[in-house]
Amino acid sequence: MVDLVIVATNVKAGADATKENGIAGEAIVAGDLVYKGLGGKYFKADNDSVTAGANQIRGFALNSAPAIDQPLTVQTNGDITLGAVLIAGATYFLSNGPGKLCPDADVGAGEKVNLVGTARSTSVLTIDPSFPGVTR
Repeated sequence: MVDLVIVATNVKAGADATKENGIAGEAIVAGDLVYKGLGGKYFKADNDSVTAGANQIRGFALNSAPAIDQPLTVQTNGDITLGAVLIAGATYFLSNGPGKLCPDADVGAGEKVNLVGTARSTSVLTIDPSFPGVTR
């Protein structure tokens, strides 16, 4: 699977961003996709994890949390600049790499299909998550 290379220092919420604050359950880098897990803490999402809920993203980490129990801001909807090269109009999905994003073609057999959003341009993604519970 080919994950997008997201530049943490270039991750920026759009003007229409919906955000929430919380606590990291592990080390997280800005631009990682996260889910809300045990104790309400955020962990890296993963489309082939056996951990309950790990494949249902909550959003993108907007800041890095270098250790457990560090504060984290998560963008759950709206436009986000990721510092990655996107294809305008393409859809992007949760990868099997913890916290990572990939194009549709790179969601492999046996992995859950979890839409993250659609590229508005070559640099901006509109977050609109959908997890139909389908495995390829």
